[in-house]
Amino acid sequence: MSAISLTFVDWLIIAIYFTFVLGIGFYLKKYTRNQEDFFMAGRKNSSWVAGLAFLSANLGALELLGMTGNTFKYGMSVAHFYWIGAIPAMLFLGIYMMPFYFSSRIHSVPGYLKLRFDEKTRVLNGISFAVMTLLVSGINLYAMALVLHTFLGWNWDVSMWVSAVTVMVYVGLSGLMSAIFTEIIQFFLIWFGLFLVSALGIIEIGGLDKVFANLEPSLRTLWSTTSDPSQNGMLISWAGIVLGLGFVLSFGYWTTDFLVVQRAFSAKDLRSARMTPITASFFKMGIPFLVIVAGLVAIILSRDPSSGFALLSDQGQVNYDSALPLLIARYYPNGLIGLGVTALLAGFMAGQAGNVSAFNTVWTYDIYRSVINRKASDEHLLWMGRVATVVGVAVSLVTAYWAKSFPSIMDYMQAIFSWVNAPLFATMLLGMFVRWITPNGAFWGLIAGMGSSFTLFLAVKYNWIDATTLTLSNTASDMAANFWRAWWAWLICFVLTIVISLFTKRKPDEELVGLVKGLTPEVDTGHIPYYRKPGFYAILSLIVLVALNIYFW
Repeated sequence: MSAISLTFVDWLIIAIYFTFVLGIGFYLKKYTRNQEDFFMAGRKNSSWVAGLAFLSANLGALELLGMTGNTFKYGMSVAHFYWIGAIPAMLFLGIYMMPFYFSSRIHSVPGYLKLRFDEKTRVLNGISFAVMTLLVSGINLYAMALVLHTFLGWNWDVSMWVSAVTVMVYVGLSGLMSAIFTEIIQFFLIWFGLFLVSALGIIEIGGLDKVFANLEPSLRTLWSTTSDPSQNGMLISWAGIVLGLGFVLSFGYWTTDFLVVQRAFSAKDLRSARMTPITASFFKMGIPFLVIVAGLVAIILSRDPSSGFALLSDQGQVNYDSALPLLIARYYPNGLIGLGVTALLAGFMAGQAGNVSAFNTVWTYDIYRSVINRKASDEHLLWMGRVATVVGVAVSLVTAYWAKSFPSIMDYMQAIFSWVNAPLFATMLLGMFVRWITPNGAFWGLIAGMGSSFTLFLAVKYNWIDATTLTLSNTASDMAANFWRAWWAWLICFVLTIVISLFTKRKPDEELVGLVKGLTPEVDTGHIPYYRKPGFYAILSLIVLVALNIYFW
């Protein structure tokens, strides 16, 4: 497609957005007096502020370009990522895991691993998380460059550098505080900027009913075609969805990935921290209207020769992630297109800022202070956090070019999550709920889980084994292989951690108070009215989740 000519109003909207987010960084710098303000936003946010930031940190390139492109590739089954693949884990985090996290006053998830197990397990997770975060961070830079390059005709390199420098400045000035403030603004920008894409697509096709009527069952259903993998777009059975996505990948991401959990840590009290993911769950269930419907509309338009709609391709490889920018170009007139572009930029920068703020915290506390400089002062840690921000953005530029080589950024993302988050969830689950799990059991189990996942990834990628060996079926897509690889990595870590723990020394119970179920005082909510309890809203969220799955069965 050719670049689109923007009007003065379009450019003004984009310029105002960049000026605003940079202004927030400079304004909040005066309130960033110490390392607690920089890394934890002062721990004074309400559940609504933390909840919107919690979701917005996840609402980056993966959600916007990646999920729309994946819907074009796999159909309605991509909605599993939002419903079964997110909501149960978010509620579990709020109800069961947040009391352990929040009461220990840790700065990061690796910090919990140090308290529960030992230093070596903390450093292992800190390093693996830092690497994963920088790999994922590159996706947001690549995605922004994709929009500016294919949508506006800008140079690839210039596009990524503009994004990188902007994020580096406003996160480097005031850390998590500015990241959270801009994420909330970006949350509303994304909704207002992209809502019309799905709405106008539905109108062009003739209604939502006609959108589904024009698609075969394999592309328009959630569960009814999952008994036979060959009958659904993702080529996966219900077992793979439930075990790989609904359990391992989902819980591994939403309960252990510091990128999102860090936002809950910034809450002012335990109730607000528990409500953070529960509040976010209601908004999470509505996002498919922005991306899934847009992807289904793109499928229908691409099949109609008279529509003139076709995805971009690079050297013969279809770029599924170009679906959403092409829809914006199709539906938004001059004068309004600036809002659509700004919404995309906001999403990418929210994801980028989230990754960078999580990276600088883990690097500073769990690698630098833990291994390199254990006597660092608060002032020195604040300085190191800003240095880590600059380095993190620079490395993200490198990983952005790697992300560019994948046909779908969602395939790339799930592969990374299966390497790190899947086995880590087994370690966290056992650590929080089984008091006799030992430090050595956790460490070697985690190494085995991560090593097996990465080995299986290479084995399938280079055809050492067939993907169907992992999926236990006659057919398999890239995503199906990701789901099942995550399950096997989790299982290996889970079993080996238990076995090794039976033969190694455990920590005494007095060192585990506040960290393990049964050794932690129960949260007293008897004095709180039922309609203000986190459990009440968690039940409401589950009811909506079940209703959506039944309706789109």
